[in-house]
Amino acid sequence: MATLAGRLEALTLRALEQIVGDSEGLSAQIAPTRDEKHGDYQCNAALGLARRLGRNPRELSGELAQAMLALDETGLLRTAEVAGPGFLNLRVREEALKAALKGIGDPVRSAGRRVVVDYSSPNIAKQMHVGHLRSSIIGDAICRILEHLGHEVKRQNHVGDWGTQFGLLCAWLLDRGVEDSRVDLGDLEALYREAQALAERDEAFRERSRERVVALHQGDQPTRETWRRIVGTSLEHIGEVYERLGLSLTLADTRGESFYNPMLAGVVEELQVRFPAGSRPMEVVEDQGAVCVFLYDEEGQPRFKNAQGEPQPLLVRKSDGAFLYPTTDLAALRYRVRDLEADWLIYVTDSRQALHFQMFFQTAREAGWVGESLLEHVTFGTVLGPDGKPLKTRSGENVKLAELLGEAVERADRLVEDNESDPARKRGFSADEKRDIAEAVGIGAVKYADLSQNRSSDYVFSFDRMLAMEGNTAPYLMYAYARIRSIQRRAGELPHEPALTLEEAHERRLAMHLARLDETLDQVVSGWRLNLLCEYLYGLAGLFMKFYENCPVLGAPTPEQRASRLDLCEKAARVLKVGLELLGIRVVERM
Repeated sequence: MATLAGRLEALTLRALEQIVGDSEGLSAQIAPTRDEKHGDYQCNAALGLARRLGRNPRELSGELAQAMLALDETGLLRTAEVAGPGFLNLRVREEALKAALKGIGDPVRSAGRRVVVDYSSPNIAKQMHVGHLRSSIIGDAICRILEHLGHEVKRQNHVGDWGTQFGLLCAWLLDRGVEDSRVDLGDLEALYREAQALAERDEAFRERSRERVVALHQGDQPTRETWRRIVGTSLEHIGEVYERLGLSLTLADTRGESFYNPMLAGVVEELQVRFPAGSRPMEVVEDQGAVCVFLYDEEGQPRFKNAQGEPQPLLVRKSDGAFLYPTTDLAALRYRVRDLEADWLIYVTDSRQALHFQMFFQTAREAGWVGESLLEHVTFGTVLGPDGKPLKTRSGENVKLAELLGEAVERADRLVEDNESDPARKRGFSADEKRDIAEAVGIGAVKYADLSQNRSSDYVFSFDRMLAMEGNTAPYLMYAYARIRSIQRRAGELPHEPALTLEEAHERRLAMHLARLDETLDQVVSGWRLNLLCEYLYGLAGLFMKFYENCPVLGAPTPEQRASRLDLCEKAARVLKVGLELLGIRVVERM
């Protein structure tokens, strides 16, 4: 069902078309009012249009109001009033608001687009660290929201499982006869550092490492088996972190660089044949074995320049014949469009890779590989420590993600234990319940603290702030949900499809906010501002608390009001749960 804002927009455009004769290029400019005393929504369409037509904006706004009321066959509008220099304040009818609440929180059933989302992308042979947190949870939230909105989502975890580092590791392990498949990831990281140090001082080992890279590419059995053990050990660790984070990524979604390796020569050859030197707007130039892609704008000027103002190419093959990250990314994009049949591709990485994505996206467009496909690079800032620098351990190393999550759960567990030791707050949870609550709260707090930020900004990591029971935090929202469920348990059997009454201001205010869930999701998708969903949920929790304080639920004056208010409680709980789940955060029924 269309949102209230969507219906108002359609009605506004119909009225504008009647007034002007053509609605093409016109915008309804519908937005919620900042003050509910002025109505539910505000329409600013008349202001810009009046300037264009040379008319008085208030007069035009009044004409627009009359036209909208006359065209409103569905009973959407209660009032449309001119205000200020030409704003139009709109208030919807109670029946329209109640209808908008039917099925609130249900996923969209209509068929959408096929979307490939590339996210997380940890390193093989290394433990996941805090730098992988944002890509993993932002990407996962994007996938969940897209699926909720009816799109078919293909998750892709593009991991680095190919290259010279594996030659070093394979040479080190095979030189020493380390064939025990139980070598753990911590050992691999230590071995890699030792192998790097040895390669710097031992030319013979350095040569054996290069030979192992060649052997790996040629399918040498001992080398391939060693490589598979390294990859398998890493993926097992990655899977454990994903499971604790509650991500929807699986091993089936993992496609390493090795998967695309057989495609790389074909990618370069296709570009060379189709776009030889001198071609515009893209040319592929070979210089002493290296292959570079140069991109030009409509005026024939270089699209990308280096610091010296010279044309900056996208290097797709080195002079020694080795391929690079851009080559792999181009092969992956071509595969996702041709084989996975994606018509929308989303990549989630840190903002430092912005130039790379601009260049390889433009290369794919000029090559005609993406057609009408939408390409999006969703970037994010850095997680900082208290000193305002990238979060590190005291020894200066990256914080291991598994350790960070473990500490979050331990801190949440202490909070639960502290509550249980206080007679005034004790809930009588079992040991299993306490562990489950601590796990949900600890992990949820880390994820929500990240997702509630403007994703483009850096933010300071603080356990104390993210685990706070007040403010815009996961524990506060989870507690609001659990409190509603507590009310419902005390109420006993819930009424079946009760008649909703919105007689009190707090009831209507809560209902209107609930009805704006899908409007909020539309805004979230436009620019992937996940923090808007967090703000919406935080606002919902606050409005529910005010509703509960001012409108008795279990002690309502009449059975009809009791049933109606319990239904509002149910809808609020449902939207809180659905909203948090779209962010990848699990709720608990008691807290």
